[in-house]
Amino acid sequence: MTKETKMAGPKPEVAEMMAAFEAFRQANEERLGEIEAKGASDPLTDERLTRIDRQLEALSLKMARPEVGVSPAAREDDARSEAWGRYLRTGDDSGISRLDTKGLNTGSDAQGGYVAPPELDRLIEARLMAASPMRAIATVRQTSAGVFRKPVGLGAAASWVGETAARPETATNGLALLEFPAGELYAMPAATQALLEDSYADVDAWLADEVEGAFAAQESAAFVSGDGSGKPRGFLDYEIVAEGSHVWGKIGSVAGDFTAEDAADQIIDLIYTPKSQFRAGARFVMNRRTVSAVRKLKDGDGRYLWQPGNGGEPATVMSYPVTEVEDMPDIGEGNAAIAFGDFRRGYLIADRQGARVLRDPYSAKPYVLFYTTKRVGGGVQNFDAIKAMVF
Repeated sequence: MTKETKMAGPKPEVAEMMAAFEAFRQANEERLGEIEAKGASDPLTDERLTRIDRQLEALSLKMARPEVGVSPAAREDDARSEAWGRYLRTGDDSGISRLDTKGLNTGSDAQGGYVAPPELDRLIEARLMAASPMRAIATVRQTSAGVFRKPVGLGAAASWVGETAARPETATNGLALLEFPAGELYAMPAATQALLEDSYADVDAWLADEVEGAFAAQESAAFVSGDGSGKPRGFLDYEIVAEGSHVWGKIGSVAGDFTAEDAADQIIDLIYTPKSQFRAGARFVMNRRTVSAVRKLKDGDGRYLWQPGNGGEPATVMSYPVTEVEDMPDIGEGNAAIAFGDFRRGYLIADRQGARVLRDPYSAKPYVLFYTTKRVGGGVQNFDAIKAMVF
């Protein structure tokens, strides 16, 4: 269902100008009708037309006068916002082409649409943050490049020495350069002409609402199991090995079997698989069917491992919060159905700034399509922070 979001109406000066122009149009048509019928216009009509003309001239001067206390940057932002709104509502891109600004005219129609203003970018990101569980628990970075690169230190050796002893060079494991290329995500919400012509409808908010669901669903799947080809790489797409064989670049794991009597002990094994520095901010990640299975587990004293959340806090398992991510696999042979760790330190999402919008009034008449694209990458940034339970 199409959502319409209301916003404040046009400025009073604009509304007054529109009303005056409508009065001028009616008076002029009345004058032309009198000339056609009588061969001359009524002097009262001429006087009224002159009075309205003066009013229009005064309003034009008032609107052209710089506002007191408004900076040039603010006026430029207003012009940019007005040009962008005119493009979305009517397809008129003359204002966008004229404003040679970094925020608005970075892209062109030939490249697949215009780069949206930062306000729309932030609006879409805010909607996605609220709708995507992975964005809520991972690190999110903004970038202007197609590939986000992050150097990671793999550790350096240290050695004890006496006060006057020689200090030979210590061994070092060096640096690893992690790369997170941005994949392109797109959606094509459709709007009615009535919505676009409604001056009280916030088209930016409508567009952000429409793409939120489509983008959030695709992102969630990619952050969990994406293969990194034209999309983010999910943390379960990396090679998963037993914790005893864990090395950098792979995800360590423990074995799980909830049909066994020691199922609760397996959860404890998973909790203590990451090093202590990653347990302070750790959490469980699983889908709702796995949550259902975990809720039935009890410890040796018959107490449930799962505890409901209080005061808006999430539910916990052994005091660690649980995040439901529907794209996690179900419990099954060879499936990593439960992940545990500090996802803020373990997984990185790289948003490339600049959503792009192409207005298409032709492909689905009488609707107007808005081909909206956003580029996002992602991948594991610390392979010690996330562990899995493989059944």
